[in-house]
Amino acid sequence: MRTIVVQHPLVAHKLTTLRDETTDSATFRLLVEELVTLLAYEATHSLRTMPVTIQTPVAETTGVHIARPRPVVVPILRAGLGMLEGMMRLMPTAEVGFLGMVRDHESLIASTYADRIPSNLAGRQVYVLDPMLATGGTLVAAIDLLLDRGASDVTAIALLAAPEGLQRVEAAYAGRPVDVTVVTAGLDLRLNEKGYIVPGLGDAGDRLYGIV
Repeated sequence: MRTIVVQHPLVAHKLTTLRDETTDSATFRLLVEELVTLLAYEATHSLRTMPVTIQTPVAETTGVHIARPRPVVVPILRAGLGMLEGMMRLMPTAEVGFLGMVRDHESLIASTYADRIPSNLAGRQVYVLDPMLATGGTLVAAIDLLLDRGASDVTAIALLAAPEGLQRVEAAYAGRPVDVTVVTAGLDLRLNEKGYIVPGLGDAGDRLYGIV
């Protein structure tokens, strides 16, 4: 497994504003979109392309297009939905699947309540969107589902990650013939007793959409 912690002044600036408890939901949503676009730039360095020949106004030349089958972007509902627009702004030709998962607040075990993902992901690069990589349970459950459907190249984009979560993901796929990458804007100190990232930014879903 590879972990990429993006080091960039704009990433650090936007992440600092996201952490601030006084940042309102409207500003929070906008910043998440902008931050995810920056993270997506790093996350798509290994995006597969194919050569094409085109005609410019001056001459014929060669370039590249995103290869087929097209990549699949999978936001984990509900908080991952706030990351989707930022990702699609950079990669608008990708297909989108949706995965609804909820973590039990006592056991911290994730369960699936909604699944709109292709049944066959063989040969497709998959990008999972989930704001917080905390315990790692939700991400591991999501990746396991994707691997069961034939995926072998999965990149997870998270706003923040905790060491415990990264260790759990790494342990889950160590020695397995799969390519798993985690791209994040920040690696925080630890988890607290409730499974929240410290210092973190709170509950990303609540800060995006409120507590309803």
